[in-house]
Amino acid sequence: MKPVFDAAFRQEFRDLVLWRRDVRRFRTDPVPRERIDALLEIASHAPSVGLSQPWRFVLVEQPARRRAVIESFTHANEQALAGYSGEKQAIYAGLKLAGLKEAPVHLAVFSDDGTHTGSGLGQQTMPETLHYSVVAAIQTLWLAARADGIGMGWVSILDPKAVTRVLDVPLGWSLVAYLCLGFPAEEHLDPELERHHWEVRSDLKDVVFTR
Repeated sequence: MKPVFDAAFRQEFRDLVLWRRDVRRFRTDPVPRERIDALLEIASHAPSVGLSQPWRFVLVEQPARRRAVIESFTHANEQALAGYSGEKQAIYAGLKLAGLKEAPVHLAVFSDDGTHTGSGLGQQTMPETLHYSVVAAIQTLWLAARADGIGMGWVSILDPKAVTRVLDVPLGWSLVAYLCLGFPAEEHLDPELERHHWEVRSDLKDVVFTR
């Protein structure tokens, strides 16, 4: 039977989207593996170009590999800080931009750029849609995690080539995201970067156009 998504559900879905936050502050409590597997199963139902399903999920559990990722973040973060000056540099220095040391779950998400699944449908004119498909799976995972009380943070301040080498994945896999998951130590409706005066949310009228 076709489900009916009534007004109450639509409001709850909007609340879910608004409360989906990029979490950087985690409790160290372990997350049961079955809950992570359930989230990945939901994520695997995300849309993908040509039904290519190019996402590849790598749970990073070995301490040495995690340390290498943290080292990459530390180096990249120092370089990023040096690229700012004045007030912006001061704000950046005070931001917590990753929960790599606290998060119990590290998850790297790759795109299998050589996948034969989907037979290349939709990729000839826009090959980047393969990576867009992986991002769709990540967003689906993010919402599912939030609904289950699990926080997620996306760490982009690192060297993707170095992380790819560290994780020893097949050739042809491209790193799309390095994610931290765990139970949030804090709950906030507003984004951290807005709360700490890094940026403000754009008004809808500034991003919607008619032609």
